[in-house]
Amino acid sequence: MNKSNKPWSKEELKVYLLLLSAQADSLQTKEEIDLIKSKTNKTTFEAIFEEFKKDDEDTSLNKIEKAVARLKFSHMELADLRKEINEVFHSDKKFSAPERYLDKLLDNLIY
Repeated sequence: MNKSNKPWSKEELKVYLLLLSAQADSLQTKEEIDLIKSKTNKTTFEAIFEEFKKDDEDTSLNKIEKAVARLKFSHMELADLRKEINEVFHSDKKFSAPERYLDKLLDNLIY
């Protein structure tokens, strides 16, 4: 799944989801990246960011779907994850059409 073909941890999946959320409107702002960095450690962020940059949207969504199915999140964990995704969406004070579309896609993938 990632560069070493080791399945993602929940933390790694979260970072990947947040990066995808930041990219939804085709522009990752400094505020979005700083927010994501604040939610994880430097090593995890850098490794997942390098992987994320190499993936297209279909690959990203496939990886997310497989990881969510394997990781078995609790309802509380999913609620926390959705909250963090929404923080990224709204960090630039806008909720654009592409972000709304990705938001609906992610709802279908993680629930």
